[in-house]
Amino acid sequence: MQLIIMDARLARSRSITLSGPRLLLAVLGLALVLMCMAAGLYHLVFLKGAREGWPVVSDLVRLVARDDTAQRERFMRQNIDAMARKVGEMQARMVQLESLSDRISGLAGVPLPSNGSGKAGAAPGQGGVLVASRPLSLGELQRTLDDLEQLSGQRADLMTVMESRLMDQHLAKHMIPTQEPVPGNVVGSGFGWRIDPITGGSALHTGLDFATAQGSDILAAAGGVVVTQEFHPAYGNMVEIDHGNQVITRYAHASKVLVRRGDLVRRGQKIAEVGTTGRSTGPHLHFEVWVQGVLQDPRKFLAAGDAATRTQGARASPLPGRAAAGAVARR
Repeated sequence: MQLIIMDARLARSRSITLSGPRLLLAVLGLALVLMCMAAGLYHLVFLKGAREGWPVVSDLVRLVARDDTAQRERFMRQNIDAMARKVGEMQARMVQLESLSDRISGLAGVPLPSNGSGKAGAAPGQGGVLVASRPLSLGELQRTLDDLEQLSGQRADLMTVMESRLMDQHLAKHMIPTQEPVPGNVVGSGFGWRIDPITGGSALHTGLDFATAQGSDILAAAGGVVVTQEFHPAYGNMVEIDHGNQVITRYAHASKVLVRRGDLVRRGQKIAEVGTTGRSTGPHLHFEVWVQGVLQDPRKFLAAGDAATRTQGARASPLPGRAAAGAVARR
């Protein structure tokens, strides 16, 4: 393509030859310039018409703005409704959590704070037929979330207290010497005054004797810390366990000791084997309980453990009437 430019005043002409690539670049450049001019003109006219209130332009601006606002409101309403449904689910789970905390607080012995309904820890009754509803505002949703956050914080603190109380109860239960040190064996000699088997005179027997075979297992009556592991002239191979609260148990005449001073032991753990070391006439375990430095009858503690075991077994077993009814039904 060839362009000829003529200048009449200077009486001369100039020709420009455009090849294929140059022609394409020229067309693209011209199109870009026209687009920029059209966009600038449209922007200038549109803004000026919107500011000055031109009839057609101002109507278009209002329609565009109204449509954009409505679209934003629909989007926000959808998000708020979705958040409201999530908040409703959180409230339902919080009610379940309150019910669970009520039951656990009874086990832990921790009183629940009153919620203003007159009953401590009770969630107010809610429900019924849906008569009318309206969408929640953002402020109402925020207040509901704040209330849930406050309630969840209170419940978390309460759960922490109950966990600590239950842990204390669990430790206290396992620190009381109620486990038989030699299970299934009858006590040969009880606590109190008796005829001494060696001297034949009257003497105070300071514990319980469990006569059993040589090498039988000796179990810790409760969890605690081994404070003594030594050979005593009268007690022979002896182990003492401190259970806290100034409660100590002593295990004597062992043939073999499996723990050392400073060891942590748990309830029912094997700590030694039955023997006849020390002042003894035959294989047996001599078992003592000390409370605040005073000897106690170990039977009281072992009997308490047996009673607790029977109580748990009664709770776990089905009622006789139900069992009989089930038997009849099976027939």
